[in-house]
Amino acid sequence: MYEVALDLRVLANNVDQQLVKKGKRKVGDMLEKAAELLMSCFRVCASDTLAGIGDSKKWGMLFLVNPLFKIYFKINKLHLCKPLIRAIDSSNLKDDCTAQRVTYRFYVGRKARFDGDFKQDEEYLSFAFEHCHHLSQNKRMILIYLLPVKMLLGHMPTIELLKKYHLMQFAEVTKVVSEGNLLLLNEVLTKHETFFIRCGIFLILKKLRIITYRNLVKKVYLLLKTHQLSLDAFLVALKFMHMEDVGIDEVQCVVANLICMGHIKGYISHQHQKLVVSKQNPFPALSTVC
Repeated sequence: MYEVALDLRVLANNVDQQLVKKGKRKVGDMLEKAAELLMSCFRVCASDTLAGIGDSKKWGMLFLVNPLFKIYFKINKLHLCKPLIRAIDSSNLKDDCTAQRVTYRFYVGRKARFDGDFKQDEEYLSFAFEHCHHLSQNKRMILIYLLPVKMLLGHMPTIELLKKYHLMQFAEVTKVVSEGNLLLLNEVLTKHETFFIRCGIFLILKKLRIITYRNLVKKVYLLLKTHQLSLDAFLVALKFMHMEDVGIDEVQCVVANLICMGHIKGYISHQHQKLVVSKQNPFPALSTVC
């Protein structure tokens, strides 16, 4: 069944490309029709409640779900993945094929990212990366999607890992985020913008800006060694990085957002123009916040 589903998807994709070149169809029309056929088979398998688990048609779902994921991601209809995930999770079927499990976790992890569930995203993509065959080129592709969410959760990649998989574009990003250098963050993202956009991770990397602000505030806190921090100190730090167009109102707004998001434990004293942080764990681990 998997081979039939694979052939149907590949054929639909090839027909799509030919028809689009001739101007006879919109992009994804044939893939959408292929998905409808595969989904009909999926429903038949999912609705089998009479047979015992050993003879159940439900096993067919495991061979259909990954081709459907690939089509839905290709035609940008991710909302259609949700009922598939729900059906697989509720079936409690265990697929012994590692390759199929890796593919399933890869797509479910990516779907979780679009839903804003970064912890599930990291969990599923980490599984896919760890269990993918060490000689497979897919291992690098999985890592490209895994690195941004790891960074958002505070786990910065090592230079050795980046060199091994030829992903040194992330090295500069890792460095400037850890340093809290906002100016260089913008420059580095712009420098490698083409690569990041082509990989589909540029927007999530932009989210690292708030983490960079958090690291900058933490650096000022460590330098001043006090739990009452003047907002002017952050303004000076930003000016030092040649961010001349930032005012005290923007600093207050950023700090307020960091507090609201849980990246900082504390409050702003508007009367004294100070950030008062907790004496105990003022900067919670990112993995406990996101």
